[in-house]
Amino acid sequence: KDVNVLLERERSGGISSPSRDDDSTLQNQGTHSSILDDNTKSSAGLPEGRSKSSGLCFSDGKSRIDYILVYRKSSSQSEKREVFERNIRAEGLHMEKEASLTNSDVIFLKLHAPWDVLCRYAELMNIRMPFRRKIFYMHRRHKFMSRMEKRINKFRGWLPRKPMKFDNDRLPDLEENESFTAPFSRSRIHHFIIHNKDTFFNNATRSRIVHHILQRVKYEEGKTKMGLNRLLSNNSYEAAFPLHEGSYHSKNSIRTHGADNHRHLLYECWAWWGVWYKYQPLDLVRRYFGEKIGLYFAWLGWYTGMLFPAALVGLLVFLYGLFTLEHCQVSKEICQANDIIMCPICDQYCPYLRLSDSCIYAKVTHLFDNGATVFFAVFMAVWATVFLEFWKRRRAVLAYDWDLIDWEEEEEEIRPQFEAKYSKKERMNPISGKPEPYQAFSDKYSRLIVSTSGIFFMILVVIAAVFGIVIYRVITVSTFAAFGWALIRNNSQVATTGTAVCINFCIIMLLNVLYEKVALLLTNLEQPRTESEWENSFTFKMFLFQFVNLNSSTFYIAFFLGRFTGRPGSYLRLINRWKLEECHPSGCLIDLCMQMGIIMVLKQTWNNFMELGYPLMQNWWTRRRLRREHGPNAKAGFPQWERDFNLQPMNAYGLFDEYLEMILQFGFTTIFVAAFPLAPLLALINNIIEIRLDAYKFVTQWRRPLPSQAKDIGIWYGILEGIGILSVITNAFVIAVTSDFIPRLVYAYKYGPCAGQGRAGEGCMMGYVNASLSVFRVSDFERRSHPRTNGSELFGEAVKYCRWYRDYREPPDSAEPYSYTLQFWHVLAARLAFIIVFEHMVFAIKTLIAYLIPDLPKDLRDRMRREKYLIQEMMYEAELERLQKEKNEKKKKDRVHHKEWP
Repeated sequence: KDVNVLLERERSGGISSPSRDDDSTLQNQGTHSSILDDNTKSSAGLPEGRSKSSGLCFSDGKSRIDYILVYRKSSSQSEKREVFERNIRAEGLHMEKEASLTNSDVIFLKLHAPWDVLCRYAELMNIRMPFRRKIFYMHRRHKFMSRMEKRINKFRGWLPRKPMKFDNDRLPDLEENESFTAPFSRSRIHHFIIHNKDTFFNNATRSRIVHHILQRVKYEEGKTKMGLNRLLSNNSYEAAFPLHEGSYHSKNSIRTHGADNHRHLLYECWAWWGVWYKYQPLDLVRRYFGEKIGLYFAWLGWYTGMLFPAALVGLLVFLYGLFTLEHCQVSKEICQANDIIMCPICDQYCPYLRLSDSCIYAKVTHLFDNGATVFFAVFMAVWATVFLEFWKRRRAVLAYDWDLIDWEEEEEEIRPQFEAKYSKKERMNPISGKPEPYQAFSDKYSRLIVSTSGIFFMILVVIAAVFGIVIYRVITVSTFAAFGWALIRNNSQVATTGTAVCINFCIIMLLNVLYEKVALLLTNLEQPRTESEWENSFTFKMFLFQFVNLNSSTFYIAFFLGRFTGRPGSYLRLINRWKLEECHPSGCLIDLCMQMGIIMVLKQTWNNFMELGYPLMQNWWTRRRLRREHGPNAKAGFPQWERDFNLQPMNAYGLFDEYLEMILQFGFTTIFVAAFPLAPLLALINNIIEIRLDAYKFVTQWRRPLPSQAKDIGIWYGILEGIGILSVITNAFVIAVTSDFIPRLVYAYKYGPCAGQGRAGEGCMMGYVNASLSVFRVSDFERRSHPRTNGSELFGEAVKYCRWYRDYREPPDSAEPYSYTLQFWHVLAARLAFIIVFEHMVFAIKTLIAYLIPDLPKDLRDRMRREKYLIQEMMYEAELERLQKEKNEKKKKDRVHHKEWP
C-alpha cells in the first residue's frame, strides 16, 4: 500500500513545481488565497466538529462521503437492504448511518471508498489518470517572425482585455493542468503523479467508482438479483446521489477571498447572471458534473455561438426589407389601389373590401419576403452544414482534452424487464461467453410492428387536431366578420389567425403530455435489451411526436392554406358545408410569420418557466415547510446530505428534455427560416438565457447528478443531420410556393414593362398587382356564398365585378371563363424548375463543404501522434529508471554484505 510520491521537477530551472490535482488547492494569484474542498480542510487539521457539521465527511472528520443512499425504516424491503449492505462491506466500502433531522423515519447511508478500493476499481474500469506533465512541441521560427510577434504582443498590451474571457489575475485558473494520462495500474503506480492520496481521485471519479460497485452488488441469491437501480425501482431505497461540495453562496467575495469550493466557483463563474456574456468554464463543468453534461453545455455553447452569424444575416435581411419598403413597387400598388374591389373572403357575412385596406399587411410581408430571402435560405442551409461539420471538429478537440479518444462504453447490462420477460430462453453472448436471455426474431419484429402502428396512429391524432384547427379557422372568420367591435370586424382574418395559433399552442402542450405516456408505453412494449437501446428508441419516438405536433400546423399554413379553395362561384368545401380558408389579400406569408413568431416565443417562454420556475417553486415550498417546523435558521444547521436531499432530483430522462428543446428550436430556426428571417435572432436571445438557466438549475436547484462519461451527443447528431436535409426541401417549397418570389420573377422577365430585356428591377414590376388578380362577376356567386350586402354602402353603387387574390384565370366574358391563363402555367413551370435547381445546388454545396472540412483538425492529429510517441518514450524511460534503481540498490546491498563478511 505504500505509494511513492513523485514530484516533477522543472529541469530548466531546477525548481520543484508539483502539478495540482483536480480537487487540491486552487491558487488565487491576486490575493494568494486558496480554494480547498471541505475534505482537504478537514485533513489539514480543522476541528472535528466543523468537519462533521459541514456534512461532507463521516463523524471522524476524515473519511470523505462519496455517495449517499436514502431509505425509510418503515419500508418493507429491509431484508434486501441488509443483504445489499453486507455485500457492500465485503467490497471494502466504509458505511455510516445517520437519521434525518427533519424526519426520524428517513435514514441516510453514507458511503466512503478507501484508497485500496479506489485503486482496484480504477484499474478495472480503465480510468485514465495523469502521470507526466505535457511538453508542448514548438516549431522553430524565423527571427523576423519572432520580432513581429513581440511587436504584435506589445500592441495587444495596449488594448483592453477580452471581456468574454475570465481574468486569470483576479480569478483562479479554470483550466485543467496539461498532463499526459494513462489507464491506472497498481503495478505502475509509481509512474503517476500522486501528491495526496485524498485528492488524487477527484470527487466525480470517486462517485463514479462507488456507483460502479453498487451496480454490481447482489441483494438476493440469483444471477440477476443485483444492482442499485433495481433496489431503487422496488423502493428499497428512496434516493441515491453524490453530494454537492458545500454551499454555492459565501459571505466573502470570490475576488478577495477566493472560492470556498468548486460548487461556489461554478456558481460565480458560470451560473451567476452577472457573467452571462462570458465563455463557459467547460473544464470546470466537466470536472464537477462529468463528461456527459460537459458535452451538452459544450454543444449548447457552440450552437449559440454559431447562431451569431445566422442572427446577424437574418437581421440584415429584415433591415433590407425595412429600408427598401418605400421603393417596393408591389406595396405601392397595393396601397394606392383604392379602385380595386376584392371579393369577400367568407360566405355571406364578409363584406367587399378595397385592396388598399391591405396596405399595412403588404408592407409587413415585404419585410420578410424580399429580394434577399433566397440568399438567406441558401445561407442557412449552408450554415446548418457548417455548424454540424465544425461541431465534429470541436467535439474531437474536447474528446482529446478530456481523454475520451480511446474511451469505449462498457458492455451494458441487460435491462431487468428484459431479463424477467425472456429468462426462460438463453443463448451464449459472443462477447462475454456467458449465457443470457434471448428474444426470438418473430417476437421482436411483431412488437416493432405494433409499436410502429402506434406511432402512425398518434401522427393521425396530430393531423386530426390540425383538421380541427382548420375547421375553427373556417367558422371563426365568418363570426369575426359579423362581430360588433369594428376593430375585430375590419381585421377578421388576422384575428382568426392569431386566436387559432394560440389555441394550437395549447393543444400542442396538452398533446405533448399524452405523447410522453404513449412513447413510454410503446418503448416498453418493444422490450429493448439494454438501457442505451431503450433510450435511443424513446428519444426517437418523443422527437418524432413532438416535431410533428409542433410543425404540422405550420406545414398546413405554408403549403396548403389557400391552395385548394377553388374560386368564387365554385368553392371547394369541407363536408360540403364550410368553405376552405383563403390567404390574406397581402399573401399567405403573413399567416406563416405569425404562426412561427407566436409559437416560437410562447414555447420558449413556457419551457424556460417550467425548467427553472417549477424547481424554484418546489424548493421554496420545502424551505417554507422546514422554517415552519424547525425555525427560520433551521436549514443553515443541516448537514450537506440533508440539504441535498431537499433539492429536486434530476429528471428521470437525464438530459433528454434539454436536448429535445434545443433540437426542436434548431428545426424552427432552419426549416421555415425563409418565411421568418428573425428566427435565428430569437433563438440566440433565448439560448443566451437558456445557458444560464440550465447552469443555475444544475448548480443550485438540483441534486448533484452522477458524473458519467460520453464521447458525443449520441442519436441527436443524426436527428440534426436529418433536420438539415429537410430544411433544404422546405425552404425551396416556401420560396417557390408560399412567397411571391417566382410570380414576380416571371412577370418581370416575361409580362412586365421589361419583358425580353433581360433585367428585373422595381421599375419592371409596374402593373404586377393588377396582372396577378383575376376578375369575377358578382352574379356568378353561389347562392350560399352571395354576400348579404351589395357594396353600395362602401362604394356608392352595387358591385358588379370583384377580384380575388393571386390567381391567373380568364375573365368572365372570355370564350372559356375562369379557366387558367398561359401565365399560370408559366408560373407553375418556373416554380417546379426553381425547386429542382435550388435543391440540387444547395445539396451540392452542402456535400462539398462536408467533404472539404475534415472531422479532425490537422494540428490535433499531429498532437495525438506526438503524444502517443512521447508516452511510449516516457514509459520506456520510467521503466529503465526503475530497473537502474533496482540494480544500484542490489549493488549497494552486495557491497555492504561484502564488507561485513569476516
